[in-house]
Amino acid sequence: MKRRDFIKATGIGVAGATIAAPAIAQSAPEIKWRLTASWPKSLDTLYGGAEMLAKSVAEATDNKFQIQVFAAGEIVPGLQVLDAVQNGTVEMGHTASYYYFGKDPTFGFGTSISFGPNQRLNQGWYTLGGGKEVLNEFYKNYNVVSLLAGNTGCQMGGWFRREIKTVDDLNGLKFRIGGFPGRVLQKLGAVPQQIAGGDIYPALEKGTIDAAEWVGPYDDEKLGFYKVAPHYYYPGWWEGGPIVLAFVNLDKWNALPKHYRAVLEQAGNHANTWMMAKYDLLNPPALRRLLAGGTKLHGFSPEIMEACFKSARELHDEIATTNASFKKVYDSMNTFMNNGYQWFQVAELGYDSFMARHLRG
Repeated sequence: MKRRDFIKATGIGVAGATIAAPAIAQSAPEIKWRLTASWPKSLDTLYGGAEMLAKSVAEATDNKFQIQVFAAGEIVPGLQVLDAVQNGTVEMGHTASYYYFGKDPTFGFGTSISFGPNQRLNQGWYTLGGGKEVLNEFYKNYNVVSLLAGNTGCQMGGWFRREIKTVDDLNGLKFRIGGFPGRVLQKLGAVPQQIAGGDIYPALEKGTIDAAEWVGPYDDEKLGFYKVAPHYYYPGWWEGGPIVLAFVNLDKWNALPKHYRAVLEQAGNHANTWMMAKYDLLNPPALRRLLAGGTKLHGFSPEIMEACFKSARELHDEIATTNASFKKVYDSMNTFMNNGYQWFQVAELGYDSFMARHLRG
């Protein structure tokens, strides 16, 4: 075929521009979505993760795909994000899956469960270990699909108005704790309260609650808990490596061009990496400031840790006998976690322990 005949048949002009431009235009429609988050704007790392996701999508699509981000309360309250995405009020949400454990305990796994995987293992399970698949099979029942969109790392155990040293000290303790882990503490006599981030401080100040956990030093300092509850405990055994998810309305997801889906997923991965790095940067100096200001740092006693571990395993096993979705996800996560910690014990934990001892100064 002669060159001029080939060009005439294919419609390719100089440098392929004749056909390329219309093809791109047709495959890159202008789309505008709304995303509602579970966080106030003051939490620039959690809320910032949602903003980073939206920014990355816009930049990757030359602003053809735009996502407007709304803070908790601007469209719906922070604990109603899933409902807003499910019913199509918004196309997306940025939230913690475990907030919705009241609908089904299986929602806990999309963030973390008590004595579950650490940050790396939780994300390894979600990304490549089958977690994303079993979770999205479950989320499909609620007309949403999940995307990785953040991780806070192991969280702190929370702020207490008084010291707790024994399991008996948990009895009657009104404790703001997110999601399903509250039921673990309930078995030990505590009274769990689920309160959105922006409402915790006044409840703690008024004594409506006795203690509250949120994330870690950087965010906790911003919310001012140290002013009304001087005792700061660690570790947050209910959040060893909690994932933050983007929920997308399933119908809207299915209607997206495939390359927009890919862009959205990669934007979530970028927001995830950014959030982890920012917490690693900002938590250490925040903790130093809190301690310099009079915060009293405590580790949970071995007695409390062992009692909570036993309570958590009993509760999870009980639910797995009657809830098929819970059991399926639980088995998947446990298999990955058990294998993962065998490796961590050999190399990672040994190295981290050595470095922690030698870098304390």
